Amino acid sequence: MTSIRNLFSGLRASSSGTTAERARIDVITRNIANAQTTRMPGFDQPTPYQRQTVSFEPIMRKLETGQQVIEGVRVAAIEPDTSTPFEEIFDPGHPDRDERGIVRMPNVNATKEMADLITAVRAYEANLKAQENFIRMAETALRLAQ
Repeated sequence: MTSIRNLFSGLRASSSGTTAERARIDVITRNIANAQTTRMPGFDQPTPYQRQTVSFEPIMRKLETGQQVIEGVRVAAIEPDTSTPFEEIFDPGHPDRDERGIVRMPNVNATKEMADLITAVRAYEANLKAQENFIRMAETALRLAQ
């Protein structure tokens, strides 16, 4: 059982990475889609969309020896970005302006989001390639064993 588990550990690790990066891609695309949203539903006052961030954590497994090994990665949290301030622009004709004509815009920087999206897509593709390579190696090993 242990040898079979070890045999597929690489596949599990890349699969978990693919799942985690897919969640990151979804959050980034949501950020880009809401880059101009100045009024979120459920608030009395105009409240701009707040950028979301994804954090990962390792998936740990304890061995029979008591040692812990990393088996992959998962999404630990999707949280609002509270460290980046909202941008304020003067637009006296905007429906969500305050009494001074200031509109609070989302704290989403489209350029940064696009760079993050490229990184996430490349990490997703790398995990897919690792899965494909594992499957090819397993097929080759099965053919050799015949």
